[in-house]
Amino acid sequence: MLLPIVGLIVGLIIGSLCPISIPQEYAKLFSVALLAALDTVFGGLRANAEEKFDNTVFITGFFTNALLAAVLVYIGDRLGIDLYYVAMLAFGLRIFQNLAIIRRYFLKK
Repeated sequence: MLLPIVGLIVGLIIGSLCPISIPQEYAKLFSVALLAALDTVFGGLRANAEEKFDNTVFITGFFTNALLAAVLVYIGDRLGIDLYYVAMLAFGLRIFQNLAIIRRYFLKK
């Protein structure tokens, strides 16, 4: 359980130290893909806490969720529909739900 948290912290530190800028036209795509990936990470932490973690499911879910979210936002952008907000709401809600379940699990332990 500690390894994913350490990896997340190391990734955030490396990301903050690297001067990479994303073009403005791709900012929505990357932000939704990042949120989808974070949703998968918190889902993996939840599954690990419940002792139901499967590495194959986690890895395929990580890339599939991020790619699908970016594609849906791209299609919505091309059609003139802001699916960006819908994706942010859905993934944000799932992250907070998973975080609440993880918190309750550790409080009961």
